[in-house]
Amino acid sequence: MGLSRKLMDMSTVTEIIEAVKSLGLEEKGEFLARLSEVDFEDVWDRQIAADAQAGRLDPLWQQALEDIHAGRTKPLDEVLNDA
Repeated sequence: MGLSRKLMDMSTVTEIIEAVKSLGLEEKGEFLARLSEVDFEDVWDRQIAADAQAGRLDPLWQQALEDIHAGRTKPLDEVLNDA
């Protein structure tokens, strides 16, 4: 049974991990090579959007606004030039 077929029927992270553990050395290499095809940036973007929608970023936004109003920030170009 090929790698694609073994992973096709997996639906949870635990099942996928267990399946990968059972692969032979060559198939594990193929799995690692193919893993680079996964767009993890999309996952990050969706998580940030979900957190923002749910209000989980509101405290950070509020703190940033307070810091701006209190003069505890620097212009971005000043920060970048200091680096």
